[in-house]
Amino acid sequence: MNQAAVGCPAWRRALMLLGLLPILFLASAVPAWAGEAAPASEDPVLEKQVMAIAAELRCLVCQNQTIADSHAELAVDLRNQVRDMLRKGQSQEQIVAYMTARYGDFVLYRPPLKESTAMLWFGPALLLLGGVAGLVVVLRRRARLPDESFEPDELDLADRPARPAP
Repeated sequence: MNQAAVGCPAWRRALMLLGLLPILFLASAVPAWAGEAAPASEDPVLEKQVMAIAAELRCLVCQNQTIADSHAELAVDLRNQVRDMLRKGQSQEQIVAYMTARYGDFVLYRPPLKESTAMLWFGPALLLLGGVAGLVVVLRRRARLPDESFEPDELDLADRPARPAP
């Protein structure tokens, strides 16, 4: 085989691969350098309280995570605010009441059932029921249509005898 047809000689390809090995080695070592984040507080009891309260509050940026799970800047700020409020001696109920007054019931990961949050609780079920009702209506209407209203399947066409050419 001609070397010009291959592109470059085998020894050049081997050198290129050897040159890539250190890069691959360093890239694979990057996750090993990452460490677990240090707790924001040196007091483990305080940190446990912060995380317990943070697990009850929804991240307003992510909306699908608690502020304990989220890494968004707002979630970090809210966790720091909860930590500061606990240091000032406020109770969990006072902190949750403050957050609810400031951000509304939506900040609660499990909002209470009341008139203003009824759609949060029953909205998904109502949408599901509406979809099932719509499907039933469409299927009943289709069942009443004659067979000629539908396009024949490929299998139906294969079973029919061929029409004679005019």
